[in-house]
Amino acid sequence: MQRLWRLRAGVPSEGNINEEIMTKNTKKLALTGAYAGAEALKQINPDVMAVYPITPQTPIIESYAKFCADGEVETEMIEVESEHSAMSACVGSSAAGARTVTASSSQGLALMNEVLYIASGLRLPILMLVSARALAAPLNIHGDHSDVMGCRDSGWIQIFCANSQEVYDKTICAMLLAEKVKLPVMVIMDGFNTSHCVENMEILDADAVKNFVGEYNPEQYLLDIDNPITVGPVALQNSYFEFRRDLEDAFENVQGELEKIYDDYEKISGRKYGVVEEYKLENADKVLVVMGSVAGTIKDAIDELEKSGEKVGLLEVSMFRPFPYETIKNAIHHVSDKAKEVIVLDRNLTFGTKQVLASEITHAIKKEVRSVVYGLGGRDTFKKQIIELVEGKNETGFIM
Repeated sequence: MQRLWRLRAGVPSEGNINEEIMTKNTKKLALTGAYAGAEALKQINPDVMAVYPITPQTPIIESYAKFCADGEVETEMIEVESEHSAMSACVGSSAAGARTVTASSSQGLALMNEVLYIASGLRLPILMLVSARALAAPLNIHGDHSDVMGCRDSGWIQIFCANSQEVYDKTICAMLLAEKVKLPVMVIMDGFNTSHCVENMEILDADAVKNFVGEYNPEQYLLDIDNPITVGPVALQNSYFEFRRDLEDAFENVQGELEKIYDDYEKISGRKYGVVEEYKLENADKVLVVMGSVAGTIKDAIDELEKSGEKVGLLEVSMFRPFPYETIKNAIHHVSDKAKEVIVLDRNLTFGTKQVLASEITHAIKKEVRSVVYGLGGRDTFKKQIIELVEGKNETGFIM
């Protein structure tokens, strides 16, 4: 299963750890992904968190509610009647100038959909943790990427995490990113596989996080009565297009800003991140491309395949929106011509057309890929199944 690589779980990729920095600034804990996200939020100490529970993200807000009750944070926690209301409260809070966060999943994220577009269109730097989960019907409370794929074009930055360590680290980085580029950000973990599984990880000193994120000082906000502004005016034919174009232009700056933030974060954490992660990609005859927690299982499979002479590499896509086309092209251009196969694994099913990640990778590398769907509704994906896929023993397009 995805958790077979526990000892590697806190490591972004081989050779990317500065042990001296980790020893100096961090402590080791065993946490679930949900608690790791809540711990990161605690150290950020946002002004407002609007919440509504839904499995499997509920442990995030439960943990944070305890931090509030124990006086460990100064956050105003707003309990609302639905996820639609939660995002609406976040829009009002962020527009008023408050550092604002929330969390959601599945049908809750779908219920938010109307307001997601408002948050991005108003350029509000809201941070949302998402425990990705299947959509009904039939009812299923376990993990896949159907919910986050459903809002992939809503104008939110989307950052995927493979394990609890990444949830913690990328939550901290995402808060800073949102405020720098003035766009909302989703930090996405796999429901249950990451949100509920305990892993060894490193937590930074609280002061280090506080100094890294800094104070939030918005340039414009509703409660600045000396500089009044209008938020959310009507924009008809002659102005709406300009607003949407400005939003697209803002996305052009996201990757560069995120890479700078990751570089700065490495200096305090010793952990190096990128918009994609590579594992034994150089000289690979076959390339697997994935997002999320299955990356751990695939690394184990690659290690075993290597013993039998197979040359297989992994490209893990971390930043999904905006999609890093050039980075992906450059990462695998040196293997794509000679590679026998590029296999792209999607954890959602797009009906009546090509799968989402497979389509994006095809566009990035200008080469047809093999598209495979796995893990729907939380179905386990085992190392044996990955090996069979690479060895050509499964040609169905599904891992079931």
